[in-house]
Amino acid sequence: MMAAFCFGLLTSLSAQSWSDNELAIGDKAPSTDLVMMNIDGQEWSLVDMAGENGILVIFSCNTCPFVVGREGKSDGWEGRYNPLASFARSKDVATVLVNSNEAKRKGDDSLEEMKLHAVEAGYAMPYVVDADHKLADAFGARTTPHVYLLNSDMQLVYRGAIDDNVNAASEVKERYVEDAISRMVDGKKIKPEITKAVGCSIKRVS
Repeated sequence: MMAAFCFGLLTSLSAQSWSDNELAIGDKAPSTDLVMMNIDGQEWSLVDMAGENGILVIFSCNTCPFVVGREGKSDGWEGRYNPLASFARSKDVATVLVNSNEAKRKGDDSLEEMKLHAVEAGYAMPYVVDADHKLADAFGARTTPHVYLLNSDMQLVYRGAIDDNVNAASEVKERYVEDAISRMVDGKKIKPEITKAVGCSIKRVS
């Protein structure tokens, strides 16, 4: 039921202008100098946080079942964030989680709730507030989670899902982001460059 609700929201938002401007493969990412507040009070931009070989940007939130899972039904992707960030770090690629749910900023996705959730989940990477969903709009991000991998020149080389199985980490067959990072660092063509981002809609305000 929750999944159907999330997909319904995603469909209803598909006609909005920001979704028509999704960052294309090879594009120089916009707004990489946008300053966002981390849960520790420090302010960072993507340029500030990037590693030598680039940065992995994951649009996320505190409550979406595609992120946090559904007990007895789905693992969700959140439990894979830290191992993915560790893998990325081994390739000199930084990772950041971005919360763009401005419509829930006074509730489930407030800065205080983000702090609590990050501690509970044990996040090992920055978790920043995208005020007024400026970065999400610039990228054309639609869902939580939605992944964008940028190279050292801040060009998009992959976008979409983390892997091919939100329900069970043990049943993953295609590790899209890990493969993309490895190929990017090795100077190889990424296959696939785009996958479908599956998740709840980012909660924007008018």
